[in-house]
Amino acid sequence: MRVVSLLPSATEILCAVGGRDLLVGRSHECDFPADLSGIPVLTGARTASHLAGGASSAIDAEVSASLGSGQSLYTLDEKLLAELAPDVILTQNLCEVCSIDLRSVERVAATLAKKPVVVSLDPKSVFDVFDDLLRVGEAVGRAAEAERAMVELRARYWMAIDYVNPYVPGPEVLFLEWADPPFVGGHWTPALIEAAGAKHSLNAAGAKSRRVSPEEILESAPERIIVCPCGFDLARTRADLALLEKTRWWPLLPAVLDGKPRTIAVVDGNQMFNRPGPRLVDAFEWLVGWLNDREHLIPQGFPVEYVEMR
Repeated sequence: MRVVSLLPSATEILCAVGGRDLLVGRSHECDFPADLSGIPVLTGARTASHLAGGASSAIDAEVSASLGSGQSLYTLDEKLLAELAPDVILTQNLCEVCSIDLRSVERVAATLAKKPVVVSLDPKSVFDVFDDLLRVGEAVGRAAEAERAMVELRARYWMAIDYVNPYVPGPEVLFLEWADPPFVGGHWTPALIEAAGAKHSLNAAGAKSRRVSPEEILESAPERIIVCPCGFDLARTRADLALLEKTRWWPLLPAVLDGKPRTIAVVDGNQMFNRPGPRLVDAFEWLVGWLNDREHLIPQGFPVEYVEMR
């Protein structure tokens, strides 16, 4: 069995179900587990500002222009893919901004001498992620291992739920998935926030992340804030936090005005909330621990920094 994964979360799922030895090709963003450096890379980013680590506003403008023209945001090395001759290709149909789009993958797969099975993941909730473990396990011949991994993750999720008091109204949370312009989290994120005992009124469970105005943010009156830009690590996110702090609306938010410690968190979105893979359970455990003052629930080494109020 030879497997190519063109999606970071799919690579994590494959490894979680015991299929690391099957991986023969990956995307340029597949960086977890840490021992993937020797696996050939098949994709790359087209957007120059993204490649150069440009400003968030510039990345947003370039991505919008590319999508508007119908051009994929990513390149795919078709020659290398043919040489790797995969039996299975793991990809996605969830977001054309995050990874190469399904249409491009299917077009190239149809030209290969040995036609691979294309498994497209499209999770809208953490429960869909659990199901994806089973789908990937079945596709690569690791069904029993996948079931064990899914049961373990599901148990951790429900164990964290036990620490949420359903009778005490939780805080309003602002989850910023992009800073300039501001986008709030969607897909699985609102449901995770609600399951952790809080509110996320700016977006509904299962809906795509969406751009919001400063007026909408102010009206939601968030008592907790998570800054977690899609695809950014902690160092890059700190730069966006500095931009947010200079806006006219940021100082007016309750989470900022109250001045309480640990009400504003900066999270490595590239590794955690933005990836619908096994570590989404780590993110949920942190969320429950943070919102409910249950420090023991937070996974060791979780990539978060709390903003010191000035």
